[in-house]
Amino acid sequence: MQGQWTGQPVGPDVWATCRELIPPGSVFAFLAEHRDALFPAAMFTDMYPSPNGRPSMPPQILATAVLLQTLHGVSDVEAVQELRCDLRWKAACGLGLHDTAFDPSLLTYFRRRLARSTRPGRIFDAVRAIIAETGVLRGRHRRALDSAVLDDAVATQDTVTQLIAAIRRVIREVPGATDAAASCCTAHDYTSPGKPRIAWNDEQARAVLVDALVTDAIRLLSETCDQVLDARAADAIGILALVAGQDVEPAEGSDGRDGRWRIARRTAPERMVSTVDPEARHIHKTTTRTSDGFKAHLAVEPETGLLTAVQLRPGAAAAHHEAAVAPDLLACEDHRVEVAADAAYSSGPCRRALTEAGHRLLIKPAPLRPAGQTAYFTGIIDKKRATFDAATCLACPLRGRCTIARGGRVVQIRPDHDLQVAARCQAATDVVWQADYRRRRPPVERAVAWVVAGGNRRLRYIGTIKNNAWLHLRAAALNLRTLVNRGLTRSEGAWVLTAAPV
Repeated sequence: MQGQWTGQPVGPDVWATCRELIPPGSVFAFLAEHRDALFPAAMFTDMYPSPNGRPSMPPQILATAVLLQTLHGVSDVEAVQELRCDLRWKAACGLGLHDTAFDPSLLTYFRRRLARSTRPGRIFDAVRAIIAETGVLRGRHRRALDSAVLDDAVATQDTVTQLIAAIRRVIREVPGATDAAASCCTAHDYTSPGKPRIAWNDEQARAVLVDALVTDAIRLLSETCDQVLDARAADAIGILALVAGQDVEPAEGSDGRDGRWRIARRTAPERMVSTVDPEARHIHKTTTRTSDGFKAHLAVEPETGLLTAVQLRPGAAAAHHEAAVAPDLLACEDHRVEVAADAAYSSGPCRRALTEAGHRLLIKPAPLRPAGQTAYFTGIIDKKRATFDAATCLACPLRGRCTIARGGRVVQIRPDHDLQVAARCQAATDVVWQADYRRRRPPVERAVAWVVAGGNRRLRYIGTIKNNAWLHLRAAALNLRTLVNRGLTRSEGAWVLTAAPV
């Protein structure tokens, strides 16, 4: 059941007795004074539906602690240590001087309740409601879009490690898989820890091992595929099937039907990088910079730096590309805005969706002919193609910016080709558009830097749901800090800004 704040701290009230020691105008001082107005008890009632049981720690305290934890980028243990020893944290959360806080696991349970509730983004929404009430964005009809790569919280696994881990998980989760593995899996003792003992510097030995592990995986899948499985078992089977196929190909001289396999000479699209976090992906932010993890998609008001919308998605797949996410980031806008973004958002469908919504686009178009080469279109409307000669592309000094195709670049006329042509023409000739883009686009980099500052580029949690909840908490904390720096306070029951706009 939901615990209620009694108003009786353990020991002297820190905010009442040590107020002069808390930095004025800080997030700590704001939360100490306005914590109950920001996080009323009724805000969390649905997270504690049962009227029975031992009362929980008041959720207002936990919400404040989680917000400060996310703002400062500390672990659960470190956050509780701050609550025990730092007067600023005690004052912000309403704890007494002698209060020893609580066990760090309570923060984990609170985040889990929050992520699984009907409103997992309620803290972000609460801060966004304050933004709307203060009117700080009134008349500011510009939004800048960008994404940031966030590193996952797990180690990237090689093919052998993934195969062994996936087989072990099936043995552990799927009914009857233990007996099936004992009879059909012979490449490795899956009950022993670590990798198989082979000569890892021997290429032939590695090839034999990979072939045997893939064969074990296929046999185990065939033995267990006819069962009715629960969610955990089905996930285990799905991961094994994915791992068994993503990194291998038929061995040389094999047609794929004789059970001989080798490591593929390519990287599979949307490759899973770890069985510990199956949603983490291999990401190419640019042609030279790669990473493993997720992408944080941000919509920012460029003058104030306030984050108006955020989403965390897996780092690969067309459905999670910047251009596919952009309309969702702007869906909460109740008026037309001016959208500034780089070439990652310049796809035809994205331009059409945003144009039909009435937004003005300051989106940099992708280059069509970086070296000025020419090719002629063939085919019918909406299926026309122009193929640049392979020799021309190979000798071109700008090949790395244009294509990696061995046969030369192929340009296809798509349904939104007219929008792309008009965008390129505007970007090349409209001096007003050029000036607006140079002025409105760069400020989003400041917001990206705030999100990843303090070691927050590396995520702490596993999976999209938990990390998306963290990103919304991070955005809420950054927005609250920005508002506090602008003099956020509560006057006559309303949120107002007392400082002059910066």
